[in-house]
Amino acid sequence: MKNAELVRRKDAATPRGVGVMCNFYAERALNSEIWDVEGKRYIDFAAGIAVLNTGHRHPRLVEAVEKQLGRFTHTAYQIVPYASYIELAEKINRRAPGRSAKKTAFFTTGAEAVENAIKIARAATGRPGVIAFSGGFHGRTMMGMALTGKVAPYKIGFGPFPGEVYHAPYPCALHGVSTDDSLKALQHLFKADIDPKRVAAIIFEPVQGEGGFNVAPTDFVRALRAVCDEHGILLIADEVQTGFGRTGKLFAMEHYDVAPDLTTMAKSLAGGMPLSAVCGRAEVMDAPAPGGLGGTYAGNPLAVASALAVLDVLESEKLIDRGAELGQRLMTRLESLRPRVPQIAEVRGVGAMVAVEFRQADGSPDPDFTRTVQNRALEKGLLLLSCGVYGNVIRFLFPLTIQDAVMNEGLDILAEALTR
Repeated sequence: MKNAELVRRKDAATPRGVGVMCNFYAERALNSEIWDVEGKRYIDFAAGIAVLNTGHRHPRLVEAVEKQLGRFTHTAYQIVPYASYIELAEKINRRAPGRSAKKTAFFTTGAEAVENAIKIARAATGRPGVIAFSGGFHGRTMMGMALTGKVAPYKIGFGPFPGEVYHAPYPCALHGVSTDDSLKALQHLFKADIDPKRVAAIIFEPVQGEGGFNVAPTDFVRALRAVCDEHGILLIADEVQTGFGRTGKLFAMEHYDVAPDLTTMAKSLAGGMPLSAVCGRAEVMDAPAPGGLGGTYAGNPLAVASALAVLDVLESEKLIDRGAELGQRLMTRLESLRPRVPQIAEVRGVGAMVAVEFRQADGSPDPDFTRTVQNRALEKGLLLLSCGVYGNVIRFLFPLTIQDAVMNEGLDILAEALTR
């Protein structure tokens, strides 16, 4: 089988709307490496878009899924329940930020988690409005697109979107937006667009994923909590990309001294199996009536088994600490290259959630150089992802289990791609 033949078949059989970055096809993968159908090896600094914090085919996850496969694969939890769903909910309730009693419901995708968080918030408050932020990404469903603060490619041609969704600028010093600017814009929304007493929730990413790995300043998060408390608004932390060790904590909100009312999670929750969740204050989570939450595949037993193994692996292999160390190693390497790469405007991130932003000499975004670096790295067998509203940021999402030798090899390829 050849990659070129698969590309031809893909173009004939699947729609162009499903964008595909690579022109090769995976045959097998292990930990931080992928081999294509022609036998070429790639170092994976993408991890299925932050899904594989525990790496490809971690043996503990494989064992857990195989064991569950031998028992049953599906009953629909809301028809015939199973104990593992409850066990996972209990573990997440104990670990999620916030001291209040919590409850967790499981779904399948990150977008589903976001949709259900909005449903829960509206049910709990009796209010319709939702506020999100520019540069945020919350999924490809209609509500997810409405919340997302990036037009291309996510919103083009798909409107109209659900109403009562408003956006404020997300703080980012490099982009000239301070915490003060964001909060003033939020207050302007309350004056010009929606009464805060009609707002059910404010949703934000503690570190924006698709928006460019912009890290929420501490004073901004504290202020959001204060605004929500003042007006009876629920604060939703979208931790779909930041969760499960990526930022040097189990959840990114642990870096702050305030807690959200609801947390959405997915991606690395189940290490490659489709599973998402909403965890929140018990009284808020109980607002929807029985039958208001769920889904045919929500909390699939194979995915739940994998998620339980993920939590064990993160703890037993100390992957959260390792992620923080690997992230620092990457940032140090990138900073050392700045004198040779004038396009580097900023290296930023927290833990192993690191990005580098490129700009031209006049200060404008440089998506062309970003694509050039990606392509050079891919030629040498290193997978990199771009992000940012202008497509001028490269984000790094290597597995936290990556071997030291492979990490060093990847960093060497990255340095060559940046300086060639």
